[in-house]
Amino acid sequence: QVQLVESGGGSVQPGGSLSLSCAASGRAFDNYPVGWFRQVPGKEREFVAATRWIGGMAFSKHYTTSVKGRFTISRDNAANTVSLQMNSLNPEDTAVYYCALSSIRGLIVGQMWNLRNWDSWGQGTQVTVSS
Repeated sequence: QVQLVESGGGSVQPGGSLSLSCAASGRAFDNYPVGWFRQVPGKEREFVAATRWIGGMAFSKHYTTSVKGRFTISRDNAANTVSLQMNSLNPEDTAVYYCALSSIRGLIVGQMWNLRNWDSWGQGTQVTVSS
């Protein structure tokens, strides 16, 4: 029903920055959780960041430990987009990055890592950090 399309991936040197974007069509984000995940060959897709409605016009933001302080997730519900600003990139950040949408309005932080709680996925965009 909903389609998600990521963009903004590319190649950068260690310490550089990239900004990823995800646009939705078919269903609006509204106040449902939106997240970013990443995957490298031979490993499971892992949680990176997510944003969740907590009342009024406020949304909480959550990050995996390895990216906290370097990455920032933002959402624009009117435009049905979510972005991921990535700073101070290192080679360990190299992966295919995916955006995802959940139908669980009250998804708790402790369940965001679980891929089964996310209904729709984008095609992914490659991020490569190397010298």
